[in-house]
Amino acid sequence: MYIYAALIGLVTSVAAQSTDLSRYVLTSNGEAGGGNNFPGVSMPFGMVKLGPDMYTGGDEYSGMGLTGNFTGFSMMHESGTGGAPKYGVVSQMPVLGDIANPLVNLNDTRATPDVSSVGYYKSSLGSNITVELGAASRAGFYQYTFPKGKGTPNVVVDVSHVLASYRGQNLSQQYLGGNISVSDDGHYEGFGDYNNGWNRAPDWRIFFCGYFDSAAKIKTFIGTGSNGSIIAKYGADKTAVAASRLGAVFSFDTTTISSRVGISFISSAQACDNVNSQIPAGSTLSNLTSSVKDVWNNEVLSKVTTTETNKTNLQLLYSSLYFMHLLPSNRTGENPSWTSTEPYYDDTFTTWDLFRCTFSLLHILQPVVYEEYIRSLVDIFRFEGYMPDARSSNFNGASQGGSNSDNVLADAYVKGVRGAVNWTTGYQAIVKDAEIVPVNNNDPRDLSSSTKEGRGALPDWLNLGYITPKYGRAVSRAVEYSFNDFAVSQVASGLGFDDDAKKYLGRSRNWKNHWNPDATSLGFSGFLVPRNTKGFIKQDPLSCGGCYWGDAYYEALPWEYSFNVHHDMDTLIALSGGPSRFVDRLDTMFKPGINTSGRSAGFNNTIFNPGNEPSFTTPYLYNYVGRQDLSVNQSRYIAKTYYSPGPSGLPGNSDGGAMESWLIWNILGLYPMVGQTTFLIGSPWFANTTISLGNGKKLAMTTINGSDSSFYVQSLKVNGQSWNKSWLTWEDVFANGGTMDFVLGPEPANWTTGPMPPSPASLVSDDTSPSSILTPVPTAPGPGNTSDKGRRKETLKKIGFAIMGAAIGSLLGVFGFWIWRRRKMVAGKAGTEDHEKRGEVLYHGKAGLVAVGTSRWRKFWPCRRDALYMVPKRANSPESETESAQGRDKDQGKKAPGIRILFRILLKVRLNLGLQMGRTGEGMMNAVELMPDE
Repeated sequence: MYIYAALIGLVTSVAAQSTDLSRYVLTSNGEAGGGNNFPGVSMPFGMVKLGPDMYTGGDEYSGMGLTGNFTGFSMMHESGTGGAPKYGVVSQMPVLGDIANPLVNLNDTRATPDVSSVGYYKSSLGSNITVELGAASRAGFYQYTFPKGKGTPNVVVDVSHVLASYRGQNLSQQYLGGNISVSDDGHYEGFGDYNNGWNRAPDWRIFFCGYFDSAAKIKTFIGTGSNGSIIAKYGADKTAVAASRLGAVFSFDTTTISSRVGISFISSAQACDNVNSQIPAGSTLSNLTSSVKDVWNNEVLSKVTTTETNKTNLQLLYSSLYFMHLLPSNRTGENPSWTSTEPYYDDTFTTWDLFRCTFSLLHILQPVVYEEYIRSLVDIFRFEGYMPDARSSNFNGASQGGSNSDNVLADAYVKGVRGAVNWTTGYQAIVKDAEIVPVNNNDPRDLSSSTKEGRGALPDWLNLGYITPKYGRAVSRAVEYSFNDFAVSQVASGLGFDDDAKKYLGRSRNWKNHWNPDATSLGFSGFLVPRNTKGFIKQDPLSCGGCYWGDAYYEALPWEYSFNVHHDMDTLIALSGGPSRFVDRLDTMFKPGINTSGRSAGFNNTIFNPGNEPSFTTPYLYNYVGRQDLSVNQSRYIAKTYYSPGPSGLPGNSDGGAMESWLIWNILGLYPMVGQTTFLIGSPWFANTTISLGNGKKLAMTTINGSDSSFYVQSLKVNGQSWNKSWLTWEDVFANGGTMDFVLGPEPANWTTGPMPPSPASLVSDDTSPSSILTPVPTAPGPGNTSDKGRRKETLKKIGFAIMGAAIGSLLGVFGFWIWRRRKMVAGKAGTEDHEKRGEVLYHGKAGLVAVGTSRWRKFWPCRRDALYMVPKRANSPESETESAQGRDKDQGKKAPGIRILFRILLKVRLNLGLQMGRTGEGMMNAVELMPDE
């Protein structure tokens, strides 16, 4: 795989493809119009993404802007993201003439449009300086051409350079300080410290090591602050170390200069090793560009081949393949936080964006990388306590909804990924997501619960079966928690944990607790709405308020989220009034002019938003009611209308390749149902398409009579056999390869006479009326999510109960602490030292009860015998002993039997008197009581 080749360098070209598919890649695709794609140079999943940084007065998420001034060319970027910019560190900036103060006016205009292709980037500056770039996986190459006779050529290395954010909310990255050392031969190395950004990361450090190919006069500089322009020191010192701005100015006598730079999260020495192994001295930009292009051709673009000749279609396909392979970043061997032999990946800007389409596609196209990524998720849990829902700069955050890495693991498991994945630990990871409340990181975007990792609204979810508005994103979280629980049930079932599988499958149906059959919109009844303990709260299904972190819905309307229970479609269809009414409801999603919220203004004001991940699956849901032709019609229209080759060719943020992945599935004529082996069948674009599945396996797809006006499926053969279902499974065509042969036509045909797609969470019943499916819930007083007299009264009552619960809990706590001291908690399994250091305990269950809680919430659940649980350790507890749990039980099992019985009763009735305390004063007790059976 190229991942390994990239680590040792690829300056010498690998065997070239007979066909250069990279010529169809538009590296500028989606860089504008909100797509935010990174247009610079990168290897597949490369740690280095070298490109320009522009100042435009607004947030430039990938560094690039079509307007504005250049401020530097830096080694690290994200791609296609929103939220707030991340990285833009380890930069160089060419400057012409004498530099009196390197901290001011370090910017330049653009003379002509930038030029880019796979492995190559060129900027022409207003000062007539030309900058050309190339990159390996962990090193970059700069080539400068300065105008002759116009002043001294300089290159400024400013360690404080970062991409700034101007949107407020304290999301802008901060430079904290650094170090740089220089040598007369043009070598420099050092590090920079930074924090914050979209994931609100704590302090992190990147090391760098650079070389110039020409001798230079060098000055180092130090400023007076972390973001000011006042020079404190500027001279010939060989080293600069400070918490303020610092860097170096390299001045040359020649007008053609090249520089090689490596980066590392481990040390400057490793950064030097990276650059010298991947781009050795004497390398040329042309050789590097050629070798990188070959890697993209051989290891990415050639995974999908076709006889198609339409240039626009080929550009859409291969540009999409390119951008979905930029992230995540493979940082194996570059993890500064722990030592592990497992692969390590970072820069999953959010799994919320990627789990629906991208990871399923990655599984098909890059099975080795996919398995490595799964192992990386599990390893992050092993050492940090939670898998990430989003991660960058080696820190988790921000979790936009549920614990969606659960969905990724479940999808891998049901599709047979085993290999070197430790599924025992993987299962522990998803169970922890499902049961343990993460510590609140007090994110200003939503102070109600953790946005860093896990499921912050678990207290309501576990105790009520729904989520009240005291938690941000209550309804959209409930939808996602339902699907997360379905994911856990799938893995539990596969591992033979039948009780767990039943439990979590049941919990996956709790989305229904937010379904108000009396909520109406546009002539339809029944939508997912907010609720509290008094009942449903009135909600306009065409409004999501600000659609942000503190609102009831995140980035999508109630209409959109009300289709997002893809594991329980039969129930949803029944609640929607049956198949015919469900078709009408879907049709309404795509009618122009209906959505007046402004969120779809660029898409004919439809409720459906093609730039929004919660809408991704909706066009394909017609398959569940026997109208595959309508799925094809709607999805083909969306792809052809809102995707095009060019800088503004995406309907929204690329989101790390999420948009491109959706388009690729549409081109292929399939759509994955995550967490299941099911793929919904659409209509392929091309007459012949072959997908390389690895290990010599292929899926060959053909169509007859296909065109832009003839795309309805008339008939289908799968592996040579006639097929009458609008879906197939992983085993049918992907596990061992296969064939799919379509006959297409200009009009719909009734070819799907077989069973509808599976709905694995739906209960089998002859009575599918809403009254038989739902538990009656009253409508609470008060409009929207605003407080009214009834809710104020409820809040006062909750506070009263909370005070009473706190008093009783304090007495029980003193008594319980005495019991706990006599019954020292033990880890119960060797190898828990790392978890102990983080204040966690691994408990080898013996059919007991685990109690985990906060100052306002405590949850108890049974331990399965011989299972391994990781839970927070009691604050200030003594170090765990090394005796076995079994030995502890044997020695102390007969002590205080009356007290044990009392406590078991209290546990089993779930004494939660402090349950309804508000957000204020939410402190973690991290208390753990383990009460094993006799």
